[in-house]
Amino acid sequence: MSIDRIYTRFPKVPIERRAAAFVIDFVGVWLVSSFVGPNFIGMLIFLLLWLVLRVVLVSSNQGQSLGRWALDMKVLDAKGKIPGLATLAKREGILGFCALLATIGLSIGLANGISLLLLITPLAVDCGAALGDTEAQQAFHDRIGKTIVVQTRRGFSLDIRLKKLFADMTRRMKK
Repeated sequence: MSIDRIYTRFPKVPIERRAAAFVIDFVGVWLVSSFVGPNFIGMLIFLLLWLVLRVVLVSSNQGQSLGRWALDMKVLDAKGKIPGLATLAKREGILGFCALLATIGLSIGLANGISLLLLITPLAVDCGAALGDTEAQQAFHDRIGKTIVVQTRRGFSLDIRLKKLFADMTRRMKK
């Protein structure tokens, strides 16, 4: 069974929700690993935490990491099932390495803008592939791992709760 058939059975996840789920996972791992510092051990802890959060947790939590759980998404393979550890490790190894380069670039900051841009570019190219794929919205790491991100009803629905909160706040401000 191909990814195309699987994707027609499940609803699409908008790119901005996928990006928000990635940012939730990224910031969580980055905050914990930043306590160690921007040295080799900090990078190693970042990669280990990334693999725990995005591989081990996903395989045991019905295809959802913390960010995907917060925004009602999950990862499926070409058969429509939760991917195995090897598939998730391949998928998240690529994304984790790009995220690690992005953290190095962000730690450099605007002091060296060229390095910042060069180190963020792999992550932008990887995830930018989903913008070019209008039908399945698969990023590069999704294509390599033969996985797809789909919507689910299981989760916290953070985006919906925030929309309601902002709507209530604007309604109260107008009174």
